[in-house]
Amino acid sequence: MNPVTHDLHVHRFGPAGPVQILAIHGLTGHGRRWRRLAEEHLPEFAVAAPDLIGHGRSSWSAPWTIDANIAALATLVENDADGPVLVVGHSFGGAIALHLAAACPDLVSGLVLLDPAIGLDGQWMYEIAESMLASPDYPDRDQARTEKFSGSWADVDPAELDEDLDEHLVALPGGRYGWRICVPAMMSYWSELARDIVLPRNGTPTTLVRALWTDPPYVSEELIGGLAGRLGADFTLLDFACQHMVPHAKPDETAKAIRDLLGAR
Repeated sequence: MNPVTHDLHVHRFGPAGPVQILAIHGLTGHGRRWRRLAEEHLPEFAVAAPDLIGHGRSSWSAPWTIDANIAALATLVENDADGPVLVVGHSFGGAIALHLAAACPDLVSGLVLLDPAIGLDGQWMYEIAESMLASPDYPDRDQARTEKFSGSWADVDPAELDEDLDEHLVALPGGRYGWRICVPAMMSYWSELARDIVLPRNGTPTTLVRALWTDPPYVSEELIGGLAGRLGADFTLLDFACQHMVPHAKPDETAKAIRDLLGAR
């Protein structure tokens, strides 16, 4: 049988031309989440922000793995960039960014990892997956909004949360509402977050942003120590006083971290 070819729906921001920044969203998210950061804080850069496999308007076909996403993202960079790009990844997107840098180092000029979720505890991932499987949708928009705003979106501009709901919350058969995601794919991805940590090759400029209010934390001492030991002076750790949705809660600081790394290339 021929391998599955996944088509990614890509949101593009900034000037026309070769991609300079590849922005990768988190689990259950979508690429349009990067709009405000790109348009309002990094307008001079050409940004490609795909919906990952099983998310948004991209292919929902299996396999639902980090490796399948790496193959699709590598094709995107090879086709749409003139050379290696800066990869910015949030949460699960940070895990994918690290795997992309490890598997395809010639495509990655640097990494900005925003509270990345990688090498997480398997029992914890099981509990999250079980909870999502038991209650994957909502009776109405208000409950979906309340769940977000009372959790990791608590320190995000409410207008940005409403924009996210407009894009990503859809009516389901039977009158309930759910995210524009493939729930079976999400079950697979929660397991993928328990995979071992991978590191970029030596000489890859990398900034890791740790969200201090994420509880329990996603960023482990193992990840920090591994990156520091591998990269030395090419590694920077930044602590932001925010919840998990780093690029939305701290857009100014996130944009500066990206600009600093682009300037250091």
